[in-house]
Amino acid sequence: MTTRQRVLVVFCLALFPIVWVGADFLLAQYQALGKVIPSGATLRWYKGNTHTHTLWSDGNDFPESVVRYYKVNGYNFLALTDHNVLSRGERWMPVSEVVARRKTLGHPTMEKYRALFGADWVETRESEKDGAEEVRLKALEEFRGTFEKKGEFLLIEGEEVTDGYKDGDRKREVHINAINLGEEIAPQGGGSVEEVISNNLRLIREQEQRLHRPILVHLNHPNFQWSIKPTDIASVIDQRFFEVYNGHPFINHLGREAANGVEAVPGDEQIWDIVNTIRIRDLKVPPLLGVATDDAHHYHGGESSPGRGWVMVHAQKLAAPDLIGAMRDGQFYASSGVTLSLVHDDSESLRVDIVKQEGATYVTEFFGTRKDSDPSQTGELLASDEDTMVIYHFSGDELFVRARVTSSLDHPNPSFEGQKQQAWTQPVGWKAQLPAPQSELENVAVDGGVTK
Repeated sequence: MTTRQRVLVVFCLALFPIVWVGADFLLAQYQALGKVIPSGATLRWYKGNTHTHTLWSDGNDFPESVVRYYKVNGYNFLALTDHNVLSRGERWMPVSEVVARRKTLGHPTMEKYRALFGADWVETRESEKDGAEEVRLKALEEFRGTFEKKGEFLLIEGEEVTDGYKDGDRKREVHINAINLGEEIAPQGGGSVEEVISNNLRLIREQEQRLHRPILVHLNHPNFQWSIKPTDIASVIDQRFFEVYNGHPFINHLGREAANGVEAVPGDEQIWDIVNTIRIRDLKVPPLLGVATDDAHHYHGGESSPGRGWVMVHAQKLAAPDLIGAMRDGQFYASSGVTLSLVHDDSESLRVDIVKQEGATYVTEFFGTRKDSDPSQTGELLASDEDTMVIYHFSGDELFVRARVTSSLDHPNPSFEGQKQQAWTQPVGWKAQLPAPQSELENVAVDGGVTK
């Protein structure tokens, strides 16, 4: 973190108000973090992407072609998350528009589509309005059975709820992914960034309860158009996930330095640490968990291409409730290329085991904030190690600790200059900093002043 960005961290932490959180809410948060995996269950790692676009919104390929890419490239699950729409119903699109979205030469989009799925699969017609050729976009349920295979590949319905807040002369973009929806979510708006996030979360949670289905919600690319500040995120305590890495090259992942009268902005990892310091130290609520995604739009050349970021989820089976439950419990890591075989934490330490790639060396860095540290030390580097099996032993004064593993290998499809392959674990060690939920307190027996 640069000196100017440290100054910004101090400013964010100093201005953030401490708010009171009721016991009922804390209890609900702890219950959401309860172990969802039965004792003795067999677990495996599942690779997935939760942020993907197709021709249903502003992507440039057919949904079947997009799904095929991910399945062929070893993913276990995929969420199609087009802007403010689910892949349902009948949708026709001018072929000329499909062709215009292609970013590179090579096989034309329609030719490729027919070659992959057959001429009988592709439906075209003449437009009643102007006679132009149109192609029908297939709904998710029409092609789900072509790709899904029990235990190997799963499609999850999702949406990027694309909203915003008019802040004077500029619009601050607020994009939220909702995964495993049963119904489309209309953007709810609001009088501030915080209110926009809260209003959309409220509607998503209402659907989750009404339809009795878990829905994974993550806040997307906070630095897109410099829209969302750490303090906008921190107090929306029902927001549990955000993108610590997004593979779109225009979302300002690294933040910016102050220059020519423009203020410094922390990068996504620094935002993560600022928000979690506020949440754990001041608000006494669980931290944000970090996902990595593609945010892929372009499959025929172009800047926003697939295969850049994903999550690895440690779950009992490949089903939406199991995957979402494991992620809510923190049983996953984010990656842009590094594979981990073990991530384990207990009351004493955090252990990370790396699957070594040929020709690669690794640096594992442990970041965290200490309980009584100066605000400028938010998310400081606590330790580092170059082994492939590393352990960080808690000293007892950390609010939280997370690990970032960086490979010496370049990212094969970088979203920013000099990008290396990385992995990010979830913050741990924070539960001891939160008040015990009432359900736990009621189970504590006191006899003669001695707590049992």
